[in-house]
Amino acid sequence: MLKLAAAIALLASPALASGIEITIAGEGANGKVVIDLLEDVAPKHVAQITALAADGKYDGVVFHRVIDGFMAQTGDVQYGLEGQDMSRAGTGGSDLGNIDAEFSDLPFDAGVVGMARSQNPNSANSQFFIMFDAGHFLNGQYTVVGRVTEGMDVVNAIKLGRGQNGSVVGAPDVMKTVTVTD
Repeated sequence: MLKLAAAIALLASPALASGIEITIAGEGANGKVVIDLLEDVAPKHVAQITALAADGKYDGVVFHRVIDGFMAQTGDVQYGLEGQDMSRAGTGGSDLGNIDAEFSDLPFDAGVVGMARSQNPNSANSQFFIMFDAGHFLNGQYTVVGRVTEGMDVVNAIKLGRGQNGSVVGAPDVMKTVTVTD
């Protein structure tokens, strides 16, 4: 009986959720994005993302780095909250700790979601990025965690940053709400 209860609890945990739904608002994008999370490909990363989403940590987090033709990065739950000083956005993470890389053979194509990290492959934490276009130079270097299944038009409308690093100037677009889906 105890094993059955443990199995049911595990099935109900955020780590086995199949996706997240993001409501984005701002100067560029306004709408809903649905992401299918690939728990069979990156179970530790998916567990971290869903735990943060279920706890409301992603609500109000900005897209701080957006590079035309490449990707839009968000998820800095420490320094990337709307209304904060954006000078440190992109340098923070969560209290959950870093995650070891879970590299796969899945390519970084348009709509693919990957985990952001520092130069250390085992430093992913809360930040993630959504690809605007193919970026196969990332293959095997970053962890693929999901793919956009609805709302790619919203992703493509996210306010672009400037310069080579893609820092967003002025008011960035925001993930108003991020909810875990079945």
